[in-house]
Amino acid sequence: MTGQITFVLGGARSGKSAYAEALVQAHPPPWRYVATGQAFDAEMRERFATHQSRRSGSWQTVEAPLDLAAVLDSPAPVLVDCLTLWVTNLLLAEQAPDWPVLLAALDARNAPTVLVSNEVGLGIVPDNALARRFRDMAGVLHAKVAARADRVVLMVAGIPMVVK
Repeated sequence: MTGQITFVLGGARSGKSAYAEALVQAHPPPWRYVATGQAFDAEMRERFATHQSRRSGSWQTVEAPLDLAAVLDSPAPVLVDCLTLWVTNLLLAEQAPDWPVLLAALDARNAPTVLVSNEVGLGIVPDNALARRFRDMAGVLHAKVAARADRVVLMVAGIPMVVK
């Protein structure tokens, strides 16, 4: 592993994205923002607009709803926001995640990488198979990314708690 990997996870509205943006902005620009989400409705478009309004012109936004590994080849510091939306997109597209390809792309990076994800495994067991599959896929991904990461931060009520 040649580039530092920081994994930031937490609950909804815990401050993950703003914290991750600040981590990336501690490095010289340009910065690459890898957006995995897709705006299927007005509420999601509003969320994306809020995130975009925080970022200056030094950010290059790249959309990667499915092929995340392919856009990690940038020499710039990269922020991936977020892994749980990426897992959602894979499920909706009925595609299996290729963990080895993603992990190899992370290992090959020569610049800082910050990955954001929602911690979804702390609640009740979902009542349907799709939701359980999502939760399980996210949990597996989180464990694999955390094992690779140099630093893991859990955001709780806007407070970063360093786990690793």
